[in-house]
Amino acid sequence: MAHFRLARLSAPLLCLALATPALAETCAPVRDRSTDIAAIHERLQAAPSEAAARPLTIALWQVWTEAPDAAAQELLDRGMAQRQSYDFAGAVETFTALIALCPDYAEGWNQRAFARFLQEDYEPALGDLDEALARSPTHTAAMSGKALTLIRMGRALQAQSVLREAVALNPWLPERVYLAAPPDDPKGQEL
Repeated sequence: MAHFRLARLSAPLLCLALATPALAETCAPVRDRSTDIAAIHERLQAAPSEAAARPLTIALWQVWTEAPDAAAQELLDRGMAQRQSYDFAGAVETFTALIALCPDYAEGWNQRAFARFLQEDYEPALGDLDEALARSPTHTAAMSGKALTLIRMGRALQAQSVLREAVALNPWLPERVYLAAPPDDPKGQEL
């Protein structure tokens, strides 16, 4: 009789234990922060100087790097720490795990792209940037990263187009120094 009661109690616990890994392998829904991002971009466009824009850029990064849940945040933070310590292969592996966990989270794709860029693995980086931008079309860091990747790949005209879109959203992007004068500019100088 005791075995029967134990089996009755154990069955639901066993089912819960077996289901837990499946639940742990899913990510919380990615919160729509497009309104917050648009408001920050609006303030960046009105910023009178790079110094005035700096806190707004930090605010953008705070939005982008707020992962959907604790597990995703831990992977994002670990991957960024690996990248900062020049463990690019480890960072790519960690960001790949983040993407597997939260495929709709744009920053996972953006961060893996950055790690791949640093490895000079440009084609996969470009694919990751396209994935990031598919999820967050106004992600100016992903846009500028795409422009830099295209430059490294020898695709300067495409890079200029992407970079102009990014600078239209955030005129204070550091990558603005890579903008060339538009073809119809009679001076033909770098901006």
